[in-house]
Amino acid sequence: MDTRTGRKNGDPKKRRRRILTWVSVIVLLLIIGIGGYLVHAYTAIKDTAKEMHIDVKTTKTNNTTTTKSTEPSPTITKKPINILLLGVDERPNDPGRSDTIIVATLNPQTKSMLLTSIPRDTRALIVGKGNGDYYDKINAAYAYGGVDMSVATVQNLLGINIDYVAKINFNGLKELVDAVGGITVNNPIDWYDEGYYKKGYHYKKGIITLHGGAALGFARMRHLDPQGDFGRNLRQRLVIEGILKKAAGPTILTNLDKILQAVGDNVKTNATFDEMKSMAVSYRQCRDTVYTHEVYATPERINNLDYVVVSDAEKQKVGQMIQDELDGTLDMSNYGGNSSDSSSSDSSNASDDSTSSASSASN
Repeated sequence: MDTRTGRKNGDPKKRRRRILTWVSVIVLLLIIGIGGYLVHAYTAIKDTAKEMHIDVKTTKTNNTTTTKSTEPSPTITKKPINILLLGVDERPNDPGRSDTIIVATLNPQTKSMLLTSIPRDTRALIVGKGNGDYYDKINAAYAYGGVDMSVATVQNLLGINIDYVAKINFNGLKELVDAVGGITVNNPIDWYDEGYYKKGYHYKKGIITLHGGAALGFARMRHLDPQGDFGRNLRQRLVIEGILKKAAGPTILTNLDKILQAVGDNVKTNATFDEMKSMAVSYRQCRDTVYTHEVYATPERINNLDYVVVSDAEKQKVGQMIQDELDGTLDMSNYGGNSSDSSSSDSSNASDDSTSSASSASN
């Protein structure tokens, strides 16, 4: 594994799996199938990919001008791409909000990727809402206008284009964990559940095994975590990592149908089946070098609401950072370096991101 300036040794193991979170369950299944079983798996995966597919209309940003695009997702030809990853907490009669927002920039020429996390409480212009001057927390864009509005809002915030989008419903984590037969995670803190799973349930610090309901409670807890939203984001990534470890192992042979059903019910993307296959081949080596950046923002109370605010300088910096990765010229030392949470398999303590945003206030 390559190590570059601004990245800690353990960083890639969870960060790189963020991108795998949304599309790579299917990618992993494609890679590990063997013999006649592959024929069955291929057919089942193709059917699931159709179920996952959604059409997304976006407004492309070119410098200061925008043009409306209704074209389908571009065919992948090993060109650098941006993928927007949305983790949504959908509930009955509630579309939910995108509490996890990550821009994954993949460059197959440099065999690297940049993962840019946007705090959910970031104050942003919600593109397509109101008369063009409606501001709210960026995670509300999904509640107002679904994936389309989320894409447009992120593009406008950072001045970038999004090629693909993938959304996972966090309620689907429970189904995925049960489908793979439970997971093991390295819990960074000790706490007793307030009712996200079972009131009084003890989440011990260290290596613990979780079934679906306990895993969902593990991923949702926030108020008892000294890192607030950032601690919750870490635990969500630990759950995803645990799912992927199990899905990539022997359990796939006996639990394929359950896994595919859970994925098909809870993951949506505008990538086609052929594009997913192309990603598996052309972009697999992007995991070799992973850069991460948490968009820096500062807490601010506006109109009696608590936000975190991203400065124009930070927006410009992040937009340029993403463009550098697309161009194959990214040097993180030019941006002050970066770090991320330590690997769950290497350490039980999470370290702060040196470029992470200030903790946002609870709603």
